[in-house]
Amino acid sequence: QVQLVESGGGLVQPGGSLRLSCALSGSYLDYYAIGWFRQAPGKEREAVSCIRRHDNFQYYSDAVKGRFTISRDNTKNMVYLQLDSLNVEDTAVYYCAIDLTKFHYSEFRWSAPRSYDYWGQGTQVTVSS
Repeated sequence: QVQLVESGGGLVQPGGSLRLSCALSGSYLDYYAIGWFRQAPGKEREAVSCIRRHDNFQYYSDAVKGRFTISRDNTKNMVYLQLDSLNVEDTAVYYCAIDLTKFHYSEFRWSAPRSYDYWGQGTQVTVSS
């Protein structure tokens, strides 16, 4: 029903930058939010950022705040995650996910994986020595 495809990952030196893309297709026009998560080997899945459709409000984890920026391009059906000032701790597979809830009238648990309905396949980000 909804497809998400991440791209833009790769190998980068510490202090470098990457821009990740999440392409959306299918029935998603009334979604509430799109989130970015990451998972490193042997570690739990970690929420990184999230953006709400109706007001463009952005969420960031403490680990990436000030270094990563989430944004949308409505004309291209894309969500981006700009990664700046990368360090080795950012090495992980990065996933985008969509919350298809029409609207949340109470607290939105943006960092909870169970809030999202569909996930992309992931893109690898590796920050070298």
